Amino acid sequence: MKKGERRKQELLRIAYKQFLQKGYEETSVDDIIAEAGIAKGTYYYYFETKEQMLEEVIGMMIGQETEAARQIVQAQLPVHQKIAGIIASLRPSREEEPIEGALMRPENSMMHRRVRSRLVEIVVPLLSQVVEEGIRQGVFACDNIPERVRMLLTVSSETFDEGRFTDRDVAVFVDMTEKLLGARAGTMGFIRELIR
Repeated sequence: MKKGERRKQELLRIAYKQFLQKGYEETSVDDIIAEAGIAKGTYYYYFETKEQMLEEVIGMMIGQETEAARQIVQAQLPVHQKIAGIIASLRPSREEEPIEGALMRPENSMMHRRVRSRLVEIVVPLLSQVVEEGIRQGVFACDNIPERVRMLLTVSSETFDEGRFTDRDVAVFVDMTEKLLGARAGTMGFIRELIR
């Protein structure tokens, strides 16, 4: 890794830490450059805005979460545990909630959509592999797997991301998932626990 890239990664780690400790809104560019021990011009050489830095911090988080999800796909686990593990690995941890909260703010809605779109691009192939494994094992019976997975992720995100859903919404989503993947009724009930 080149020196410039190392410096940028260090700035992202500092921002990540400060966003977690103080929250995104309360962290200033001055706070970040003070901890990094650099000039403001150096900061702006790497990041045009604090929002760009937030987006790159989120990209760093997604990279770590994606690696965890890939390891789950390769693990010797039942299909249902793999699905649950992938979904759980892609969720921000409790300590990352201030960053997730910044994404949910109305002024960051465009960035939130970009992050969600990037996650879907990453998750569709991973979950598709697990669904294909489930088909080989007789757990699922469906075709057009990536398209089905993408639809499930889109509906899930639109329904559950902001936390405003009912028990009936959850029940319908579980039923829809079972039907869309060709699973027996009741086999995808574990999803209820993932949503809560």
